Amino acid sequence: MKVLVVGAGNMGLTYAEGMSRSKLLKRRNIMVLDKSEERMQEVDRMAHFDAQDNLANCVPEADVIMIAVKPYHAEALFKELKPFVKQGQVLISIMAGMSIKAIKEFTGLEKVVRAMPNLPAKVGKGLTSYVASKEVSRLELLTVEELLNTTGKSVKVENENYIDASTGISGSGPAYVFYFMQSMMEAALQMGFSENVSRVLVSQTFTGAVELFNQDTISPDSWMKKVASKGGTTQAALDSMKDNKVGDLIKDAAFAAFDRAVELGKEY
Repeated sequence: MKVLVVGAGNMGLTYAEGMSRSKLLKRRNIMVLDKSEERMQEVDRMAHFDAQDNLANCVPEADVIMIAVKPYHAEALFKELKPFVKQGQVLISIMAGMSIKAIKEFTGLEKVVRAMPNLPAKVGKGLTSYVASKEVSRLELLTVEELLNTTGKSVKVENENYIDASTGISGSGPAYVFYFMQSMMEAALQMGFSENVSRVLVSQTFTGAVELFNQDTISPDSWMKKVASKGGTTQAALDSMKDNKVGDLIKDAAFAAFDRAVELGKEY
């Protein structure tokens, strides 16, 4: 089996690196193409990738094509891609917004998987939600899942609405976590801690909290109750967040990302 990754940006190369470790693929069975000469020079130095510079040469050779470009590049790319595709190829799109229907119309391919990854894929801790067109067989779905799981975990969702929704939760979610971490680090600095100590205090707190959550089945609310005691310091912090409607603001932010993903889809 051969895979072609179109787009050698952060996520494209992340998936290419992950897939290169898959038992499904042999050495140099991952072709990578990008319009940036600088990026392709970087790819060419990676011995386990087959750097490509022409769609006509690599598209017909691929069993799976992964599209990892920005949505605003998609229409032009698909026009270039269409003359070289073959029915039976599976196309995986990790672009936000563009629907399976639009991808089918632009490329002429029937077997399309729409996926939404997130940045922790870079360290093998990613979460990718995905949905496939009905033409993708069960065996092909298992192959897709195997490839996506090389960067963390994957979740198959019922329909494309959930892809847009997962954009608001897991796709954009790491930025919300970083936002919270940044605010906590700034508070630590204001309390007099050094930048290095502030970073350690915050990062280890997040790491530990996530590990606790993952090792048990109780809810975040239950964990908060375990940490907070009546009239204590933690309760004072939680009361402040509640009074300032921090929870509502976080949900509003997630829905803003969700709504924007839906808007992007309407552009095609």
